[in-house]
Amino acid sequence: MWRFSHRYPFLISDQNGLRNTIRPFKSIHFCTTTTNEIHEISWEISNFLGHDNWKSFMASSDIPMKLNPEVVRFVLHQNQVADPKRLLDFFNWSTSEMGITQNLDSFSILVVLLCNSNLFGPASRLLRQMIGTHSVSCLLVLDSVLCSFRNRSGSNPVVFDILIDSYTKMGMLGEAANVFLGAKSGHIMPSLRCCNDLLKDLLKGNMMELFWKVYNGMQDAKMGFDLYTYTTLVGAHFKVGDVKGAKRVLYEIREKGCNPSLFIYNKVIDGMCRVGAIAEAIELKRSMFEIGLVPDTYTYSVIINGLCKIRKLKDAKLLLEEMKLTGLKLNETYLALIDGFLKEGNIDEVLQVKNEMVCCGMRLNLSTYNMLIHGVCKYGKMEKALEIFNEMIRIGCKPNSQTYSCLIKGFCQEHDIGRVYELLCDMESRSMVPTVETYCTIIHGMCQHNDLSRANGFLGEMVAKGLKLNVVIYRSLIMGYAREGRVEEAKRILEEMSDKGVAPDIFCYNPIITCLSRAGKMEEVKACFTEILGRGLTPDAVTYGAFICGYSRVGRMQEAATYFNEMLDRRLMPNNLIYTVLIDGHFKAGNVMEAFATFQCILALGVLPDVQTYSVFINGLSRCGKIKEAIEVFSEMKEKGLVPDVVCYSSLISGFCQKGEVVEAFQLYDEMHREGVDPNIFIFNALIDGLCKSGNIKRARKLFDGISERGFKLDNVSYSSMIDGYCKCGNLMEAFSLFDEMLSKGVEPHSYVYNSLLCGLCKEGDMERALKLFREIEQKGFATTLSFNTLIDGFCKAWKLQEANQLLQEMTDKQIEPDHVTYTTVIDWHCKAGKMEEANKLFLEMQDRGLMPDVVTYTSLMHSYSKLQKTSEAFTLFEGMLAKGIKPDEWTYNIMIDAHCKEDNLVEAYKLRDEILGDKGNCL
Repeated sequence: MWRFSHRYPFLISDQNGLRNTIRPFKSIHFCTTTTNEIHEISWEISNFLGHDNWKSFMASSDIPMKLNPEVVRFVLHQNQVADPKRLLDFFNWSTSEMGITQNLDSFSILVVLLCNSNLFGPASRLLRQMIGTHSVSCLLVLDSVLCSFRNRSGSNPVVFDILIDSYTKMGMLGEAANVFLGAKSGHIMPSLRCCNDLLKDLLKGNMMELFWKVYNGMQDAKMGFDLYTYTTLVGAHFKVGDVKGAKRVLYEIREKGCNPSLFIYNKVIDGMCRVGAIAEAIELKRSMFEIGLVPDTYTYSVIINGLCKIRKLKDAKLLLEEMKLTGLKLNETYLALIDGFLKEGNIDEVLQVKNEMVCCGMRLNLSTYNMLIHGVCKYGKMEKALEIFNEMIRIGCKPNSQTYSCLIKGFCQEHDIGRVYELLCDMESRSMVPTVETYCTIIHGMCQHNDLSRANGFLGEMVAKGLKLNVVIYRSLIMGYAREGRVEEAKRILEEMSDKGVAPDIFCYNPIITCLSRAGKMEEVKACFTEILGRGLTPDAVTYGAFICGYSRVGRMQEAATYFNEMLDRRLMPNNLIYTVLIDGHFKAGNVMEAFATFQCILALGVLPDVQTYSVFINGLSRCGKIKEAIEVFSEMKEKGLVPDVVCYSSLISGFCQKGEVVEAFQLYDEMHREGVDPNIFIFNALIDGLCKSGNIKRARKLFDGISERGFKLDNVSYSSMIDGYCKCGNLMEAFSLFDEMLSKGVEPHSYVYNSLLCGLCKEGDMERALKLFREIEQKGFATTLSFNTLIDGFCKAWKLQEANQLLQEMTDKQIEPDHVTYTTVIDWHCKAGKMEEANKLFLEMQDRGLMPDVVTYTSLMHSYSKLQKTSEAFTLFEGMLAKGIKPDEWTYNIMIDAHCKEDNLVEAYKLRDEILGDKGNCL
């Protein structure tokens, strides 16, 4: 008592042991009444209540005008009538007369009186009324009831059970638990039945913190638990996956001298199976025999069902055989086994179990047949599905629309339209009208097989039958048109559905957006996005994915990154495809750091990149020459249990070959073989190119000759690499032999092959043959700046400067832009020939074209002027070079030092020498 009065100091007691509730109170039709007046009115009312026609006496008196809640409370407290039913009638009558709610204490006094007379039904209703009309804390309600309970000696404590039950039935589980805890603090314990019900409801409501508080309170009070308590306790342990805790409950029951029932064993076994502890469940089943319990149908069924869920179907089947030997019924157990084999796709086993059921005299119902047909159709075993369908009709089991829908869906997936029509006719012959769902299945199937004409035919049939088209049907048509790239028709369907009052969802827009994105029509994609937002739809991961992939493919990485960040802000999880395309886009745009950041973002979000993402990342790093980083990512990928594919190996091997690290490339090639990854033509081409560049032509040719034997077709890259290798080592005979072979096999050469041959001829000084080949290149449209540069360099080295000048003019005439290499080559050889006027003219022409001379260009001119004793011109060029920010090389410095020495400018010469030494020191 002290606890409650201390907690709520505004609740005090008078000298008679009654609590006065100090609340502001005033009725509209009666005045404040003194204590003496309350006593007088109460005695008068009590006298009237002694008569059966008390209401008539009350009505004929002035009592109705004198009534107030305190008067009613005093009447109930005095209890002069000793008839709780009459007091309840008076309570209700006075409430109606006053038009206001009774005092909390009046409710409590009357509830206690009703319970003391075993009138539990009226007491329960009155408590619910009390809780509903008084918006006060449950502890205030409890305190009121507790005071009334203690003011009546010999009161029935069941009132606290009813109070807790009332809160529970009104869905106020938290309050019910707090009433229990409050009552326990007041040394009042509700019954075990009440506590068990409260625990069960708290468990059901997932209010586990309060559950354990109530349970611990019961333990503190040393309540004797029954099997119902223990059963609920088992359920609580399994709620959080605590198998050990549930098993402890069984041990606790035994320690207290009780024998656990079959029911509680089944409860524990069921919980174990639900959390995946199947082995422990089986062991517990075995231990049941030791205490004289025999597993029943439920015991076996839950374990078999658990085994089926974890795909241990052989063990489940063995347990079913054991169950048969015990003579238990197997109906539901067979269904669990059928479901397990269906999920595994083992149709033969499914049919075997079904036949076994029939042999055991079990009659399959419609639900079982539908499950069988649905599962068999799912795996495309349509003939088997028809056999089951015919069997069910043969035994008199009538199919329903679900049966036909499963079959129709299966035949739609097989694109067997004839059978679909047969089933529709069969439905009509049985007076079954195809539902909207059936038509949805058919139209979706047609669209998946790109049979849009038939899909539209069924759509027309639906309209003719007066069936209402829904968003699912329109969505299927939109997806069908979008899949074929017919985006305008897809947009027309979208407009049509809006016109017919069917609101499109985000899944209707996504196929259109994806289709437009693949076509690179990003402005139209943005227009669709605006429309989506205008309709109040929320873009999902697919919507953003279309934006990100579309912008990445067209190289607009800033926009792609913007939508990617917006996607993350909306807490939408990108899939691996989005990451892969985004990373690839960043690499292609040269944004290596952005690619790294995106990859790190994947890991930070806890997403495991798939093999394709890793392949793109490794390929990007290899292309950028970051082969060390690529190998680190490759190793990380393998550590995470992912198996590298041929693309990963191809990227790394190509990267090593480009850097001239052929040994490392072949080590990876050997690793591929060990891991069972078959190489492709790209890997062989990379290895051939790497060997050729490292000068190992013999091994390259051996690998080249073995490609056809491995089942691969030599392509223009294979031939290009070998031809270029032969040209670089001066073996033009083999180079042209391969070129002729290439043409004879129908492999079309590209500009790289021609440039390699052209370079080889020029290197050998065979300019006549080189020019002839060049004209052939021109005719084929392969002539590039590189081709001209190669031939110009060849003529210059053969001291045929006139022909070189003609080629330079020819480039201008044919609108092929010369580059700084073209001009530097011609200028250098004119300088070597002492034709400085022509060289200087070319130097000025070069700059007029907007081409920047480099250190080689300047050095060639300065060297020639120095040789001709024209040091002033050399000095002028040197100053101009420095003014343009072009850094001299060692050869330039040597020329200028020599020129200053010739002019006796030793100070300047030494200054330049110190600059050279300073640069070398910095390098060191």
